[in-house]
Amino acid sequence: MTGSNGPYDTHEVFNQPPPLTDYDVFETDRCLTQALESEGAGWAHDRLSALGRRAGAHDTQALARQAHVNPPVPRSHDAAGNRIDEVEFHPAWHALMGMGMAAGVHSLAWTEDRPGAHVARAALAFVMNQAENGVCCPLAMTFAAVPALRRQPDPAAEWIPRVTGTEYDPRHIPAADKTACTMGMAMTEKQGGSDVRANTTVAEPDGGEYLLTGHKWFCSAPMSDAFLTLAQAPRGLSCFLVPRILPGGARNRIFIQRLKDKLGNRSNASAEIEYHRTRARMVGEEGRGVATILEMVQHTRLDAAVSAAAIMRQSIALAIHHTDNRSAFQRRLADQPLMRAVLADLVLESTAATMLIMRLAGAFDGGARGDENEAALARLGAAVVKYWVCKRTPPAVFEALECHGGGGYVEDSVVARLYREAPVNSVWEGSGNVICLDVLRAMEREPASLEALRGEFAAAKGGDRRYDTFIATLDTALADREGLEGRAREITGRLALALTGSLMLRHAPPALADAFCASRLADRAPPQAYGTLPPGLALADIVGYARAD
Repeated sequence: MTGSNGPYDTHEVFNQPPPLTDYDVFETDRCLTQALESEGAGWAHDRLSALGRRAGAHDTQALARQAHVNPPVPRSHDAAGNRIDEVEFHPAWHALMGMGMAAGVHSLAWTEDRPGAHVARAALAFVMNQAENGVCCPLAMTFAAVPALRRQPDPAAEWIPRVTGTEYDPRHIPAADKTACTMGMAMTEKQGGSDVRANTTVAEPDGGEYLLTGHKWFCSAPMSDAFLTLAQAPRGLSCFLVPRILPGGARNRIFIQRLKDKLGNRSNASAEIEYHRTRARMVGEEGRGVATILEMVQHTRLDAAVSAAAIMRQSIALAIHHTDNRSAFQRRLADQPLMRAVLADLVLESTAATMLIMRLAGAFDGGARGDENEAALARLGAAVVKYWVCKRTPPAVFEALECHGGGGYVEDSVVARLYREAPVNSVWEGSGNVICLDVLRAMEREPASLEALRGEFAAAKGGDRRYDTFIATLDTALADREGLEGRAREITGRLALALTGSLMLRHAPPALADAFCASRLADRAPPQAYGTLPPGLALADIVGYARAD
């Protein structure tokens, strides 16, 4: 067969959606833009729109693909046989890191002294995650290191200006000579995992410093300029700051044993490392290392939830775009009743996640500005929101992938990468059981945190009878102390739904609030899959709320 294109006329491509590219990730997200205003950070709108355009740009998406398909490579020695313990990254990684740091994804909360700074920074992280997820790990840890560093005046004075710099500098030189620095974390060990009190790494006093010896099972971002780590000092488990390059230019004795071959998050390096008489400085009080590093963990939990919510949002935006631009059985996929029900269900999930992380960022912001009620809300809310959003993300991304059919399961599809990325935030910074036990601990030791959460519930009381009934059943469940530890997941999930319902009723369009109460709070059997919403809901309005183009 021949024609205008020779023998290949049958290869004409049609009924295939164009890429979702060159769009503003921020401006097209109505929930995010509205939450920015309601949480008091409207002043950052232009900054976020600038990053949103870059995140959605074709060139940025190309960088994300390149960073993902060209993962980091360990280099133990140089050509002359000298031990260097470095990790090489593709140039795309460095370009994306530069983009994130220039925008202040890692620092805005500490450099902008005005209400809403934490909210604006969380929104920046949410947008940056939709450019590329891997770089957001070192950006998040660098952000979260500041509260822990503040526990020790001398390291804080040296390092906080370094880690809040915005000119990315990947050079392997002393931190004092760099334009900006990044901070990593090395907490867990093989025998303990989340049980860090089982750590065996030893810290030996050496003048005003310490020498560490031990093995760390998981070191995040091993090319960071310094790490917060835990080791056993003479008076108990303590927190230490470990520089990668010493002030004179020598490499600190941090030996990379191997890089983790991870399911997802492949653009980002995660390593097993060994300390052998490695120089370190103590941060915080000796024997109080867990309390010190939890200052960092509290903030990285916020970013784990932000990252998960962003993955969910991006995957659902892609699903809506695909189904809007592909037809089957003489109708657009998005107009098929079953597909519309699936999309609407996913939009509810994504909207809920975005509202939760932005309200949590608002609580962090209020707490940082001296509001004790907001600080209490952040303490409990970080665990509740981190658990719930991270747990809801993998099934939502899977459903979004299925909307693409077979095309979603191939590596050319962005959603395939997101599907592999989806579980990581549920595992990092405390897996589900650890987080839920922390929820029980917070309610027991800091009752003001539960009262702060109850205040959020009360703000929506009377807005919907289904919500009021749900809160009453929650109160009954909380009052029942029998077997509480075994019910920790149930309790945490109910708290998350109650907070989400309050936010939906107060801030979401009526169609979404109604659908959320009907599908998540009403007394009905749990749905077996997305797309099983009750009848009579405004599905078209719900889907339209989340369109990105």
